[in-house]
Amino acid sequence: MDAEPHLERLTACLSRLPGIGKRSAARMAYRLMGDSRDLSRALIDTLQTALNEVRTCPQCGCLTGADQALCRFCVGTDRDSHLLCVVEDPGDIPAIEKTGGFRGRYHALMGHISPMQGTSPDDLRIGALLDRVRKEGIEEVVLALNTHVESDSTAIYLAERLKPLNVRVTRPAFGLPAASGIGYADPLTLSRAMAGRNEVIPVNRRRDD
Repeated sequence: MDAEPHLERLTACLSRLPGIGKRSAARMAYRLMGDSRDLSRALIDTLQTALNEVRTCPQCGCLTGADQALCRFCVGTDRDSHLLCVVEDPGDIPAIEKTGGFRGRYHALMGHISPMQGTSPDDLRIGALLDRVRKEGIEEVVLALNTHVESDSTAIYLAERLKPLNVRVTRPAFGLPAASGIGYADPLTLSRAMAGRNEVIPVNRRRDD
């Protein structure tokens, strides 16, 4: 059997990873199946171990050990339980933690609203977010979403949904480059952005004013 179909499927899988285009994915596929067989086997073993030992926290969506009921952010007594930071992906959390300036808890949406990609609010962990705000006494929700157009639309949608719950909704204020991601910002820039966060005013409230 020809190798091409296998390489095409591997390329397609690799290209689904963040920041990996089709050309980069193809180069990786050919390298992994060519002179890097030892790396391929190590990658398979490591992925299998991670699949068995790592899972998402049922409360916030952060990655945690498979033997943990909740992640360290949800159970940590040194965290501000009234402050909740919403991110698009669990991979954004380490970048915020590196700033050392945020001591609240987290909630990962697992994406953003994207009609072009067929992602609706029902596909995200928005219902779980609203439940947490209602039940946990959250006073402020920081929408640390990316700066793409669809992320901005998601932030506006969330502000509208959170408005009736009488919670303060903010976003990091400055320093984040346009069309970029939280996970790519340097710690100093992100720390300043988090410290200077501004309130998000829903569109309907603006019209009322």
